[in-house]
Amino acid sequence: MTVLVPITYKGGIYRHDDIIELIEDLGGYIVQKHVLAQEVVLQSFVPRDDVEQIRRIAKPLAGEVKESPLVGTEIAVISPSLEIHHLPHTSCDIAEYLRQAGAKTNMVGLARGFGKRIANLNREERDVINEHDLAVYVLGNFAECIEHKFPVLQRGIEVPIVITGAPDRETLQKIVDPPVDGYVGGIGRIMHRFRRPEELAKLDEIVAEVARVLDARREVLANDPLSIFPARLKDVIEEKVYEVATLTHPTPVTVQMTGVRVKLPYDDYAPEFRALEIQDGVAIGDIAEVLPSRMRNYIIIRIKPYSETGVMV
Repeated sequence: MTVLVPITYKGGIYRHDDIIELIEDLGGYIVQKHVLAQEVVLQSFVPRDDVEQIRRIAKPLAGEVKESPLVGTEIAVISPSLEIHHLPHTSCDIAEYLRQAGAKTNMVGLARGFGKRIANLNREERDVINEHDLAVYVLGNFAECIEHKFPVLQRGIEVPIVITGAPDRETLQKIVDPPVDGYVGGIGRIMHRFRRPEELAKLDEIVAEVARVLDARREVLANDPLSIFPARLKDVIEEKVYEVATLTHPTPVTVQMTGVRVKLPYDDYAPEFRALEIQDGVAIGDIAEVLPSRMRNYIIIRIKPYSETGVMV
């Protein structure tokens, strides 16, 4: 079985179509394409054995190929609030840095995330967070506050969690109960954008910790592979559903680790997606759940594993 790995290609717009065709010819998938003036960025999945070949062909085009472990993931960056009290600079910088590493990020400011006595997580917030691949909680300076609030803020969250805060990693591990999947200490409320070397190093540490947690989840998924690779499902949807091409969203079909988010109204399009044929009479409804998203009534498609469907397309 071919192992696909996430990479990012960055280079000039000149002859970038050659790279797109090469990736597709090798059996890879383009997850997202960004064109910024005369530069193009391609986030892709490619066969592991062919990465060096892509690098070799990209070199004469002044292109750069690097591994991007967060490509094909959607991550929620959660702050107790987005008010000045919780200094949203930190949350914004973390979300942007994860985006540069390949992830699609959404910021979630909680309605009642502040205050030790009243901190809470409502049902809609919980459901939105659970639609992502991972949640990064951006918390504050005081260990006592985190210890009291976090058990409530993580209640009902089923996706992996990485927690950040001003206390060091060891302190966070002691005070967070039940434990979470990842910890990054030394990041509290910062009153400015991250720009100092030690601050940028902390952002790199967050990316590394998130990548480690997601790699562990990929290993679990590999034990029972999905019935279709999410990036391939994205290609099928974009090819067969005309309305997707008319959307103005940067990522009208967002690839996740176990499915895709389609930014079309659920009530209008869900039956069409369930009946959409992928290959040889196999429809999306045969191998996936088509569900309403709590985010703007979008569509969430959750792909079932091979053990449930007995189908691999």
